[in-house]
Amino acid sequence: MSILVAISGGSGSGKTTLAEMVAERLGSDRAASLQFDSYYVDQAHRTPEERAAVNYDHPESLDHRLFAEHLEALRAGREAAVPVYDFATHSRTADVHIVEPRPVVVADGILLLAYPELVATFDLRVYRACPEPVRFERRLARDIADRGRTADSVHAQFAATVKPMHDEFVAPSQAHADIVTRHGEEELDAATERVLAAIDALVTTRT
Repeated sequence: MSILVAISGGSGSGKTTLAEMVAERLGSDRAASLQFDSYYVDQAHRTPEERAAVNYDHPESLDHRLFAEHLEALRAGREAAVPVYDFATHSRTADVHIVEPRPVVVADGILLLAYPELVATFDLRVYRACPEPVRFERRLARDIADRGRTADSVHAQFAATVKPMHDEFVAPSQAHADIVTRHGEEELDAATERVLAAIDALVTTRT
């Protein structure tokens, strides 16, 4: 059975980079990667104006049940057909991304630790804490470059939903973490080593 690892934290906290570094160090033969961002609920049935008004930072915006099914499939040694989500249109494409099972599954996402059923599923839970100004600047750069947003729209969304939802759901989920790593106190290289050591400890207990 696979070891399931959750790496969470606020938008722009460095959680995805940390997850990528952990998976890379483990190697493609030992680790599979799963992004919670792929599981946003399809908004294709809504008008563009309605899609823009959806709160994408609330737990209800993500299909956590399908995500949980895919986690269990990977744990059991079966592949998962992961949705491909288009952030520019807030809709799922007709394609899927096949994730093959591996001894370790590294998942990352803002709200991974905000759902009790997901918290209970993971074998190791990691939270990357990062100050709000740093998170905002990173999100601003990403959304403009990768998601076709304007600076004004990013500012407006951050104030309307990103910050309130972070304060209500994301930050409190840190309490469920086995490992908390903090921007400014622990570089990502050191955080990666700590997570890898925890994974090795889990592997040891199962052998």
